Amino acid sequence: MPPVFGASWQTVHRRFSEWSAARVGAKLYRIVLDEFGARGELDWSRCAIDSVSVRAVKGRS
Repeated sequence: MPPVFGASWQTVHRRFSEWSAARVGAKLYRIVLDEFGARGELDWSRCAIDSVSVRAVKGRS
């Protein structure tokens, strides 16, 4: 990390690891979606589910 950001790479790595384990990004994303949904600003008519994010059970398709 460049010094202008004020944090060492060790601190950045530690925080990223902690936040990843705590699923901070997923929680923040959910909050944003809920906010847009409450305002009626989401259009779910065009929605796709990426199979990469869904674990396949062994031996099943």
